[in-house]
Parts: sequence; C-alpha cells; structure tokens
Amino acid sequence: MNTFKKEERLCSKKSLDLLFKNGSSFLLYPFRITYLFIDEVHQYPAQVVINVAKKRYKRAVDRNLIKRRTREAYRLQKELLLYSHLSDPTKLLLLSLQFIGKEKYEYIFFEKKLGLAFKKLISQISSNEVH
Repeated sequence: MNTFKKEERLCSKKSLDLLFKNGSSFLLYPFRITYLFIDEVHQYPAQVVINVAKKRYKRAVDRNLIKRRTREAYRLQKELLLYSHLSDPTKLLLLSLQFIGKEKYEYIFFEKKLGLAFKKLISQISSNEVH
C-alpha cells in the first residue's frame, strides 16, 4: 500500500482551519508537526498536508523539491510507522508536516527525520490517551 492517493491529502479548508486552531504540535527539526484527531469515519486513518514556507524558499523549484522528497518519505513510511498504530476506525488523524529547515537536504535525511517524527507523534498520541 505504498500509494499516496487524493483521499490521503488534507485539502478541506474547514479541516485545515480546525487543525491549526485546535491541533497540538511539536518541533523535530526540520519539521513542525501539527496533529489533531477528529471523529470521522474515513477510508484512510490519516490525512496529511505538506507545506514549505515561501518566505524561506523564494523559488518554487526549491519548494517543490522539498515537498516531493517529504511526500516520498511519507508515502514509503506511513504504513509501517504511522498507520499500524492508528487502529480506531472512527478517528481520523489530521496531520500537517511543515518544513522549517534552512537548507535543502538529500532524500535520506528526509526519510530518517520523518521516521523519527512519526515515532515521536505515536508516543505523544499514546501518552495523551493515557491521561
């Protein structure tokens, strides 16, 4: 299931507003991860939006390169590191991956950092469920 379909992308303006107003976030350089669970039955357990600041990267070519690398790392790791821990079918995870790094990195770096980000996200979700 190494795909990244339209249904897995977070496009809804309403959901995006909800995510950034009410979501929890943490920083794991070079990403700021914002997440929120909503009550909605969905085909996939998570919807994600990936963004890169225009202020930091003026050229669209650079922003697109970073987004492509992030998307590819997400696509390959989501099943094992994220979806396997999201078992409740009535909850949908809204997820924002904001790239806040100062330079363009190689793909290997994105893969490693996104893996660590998923582990931290799962541990935060687990600790919130306990409390």
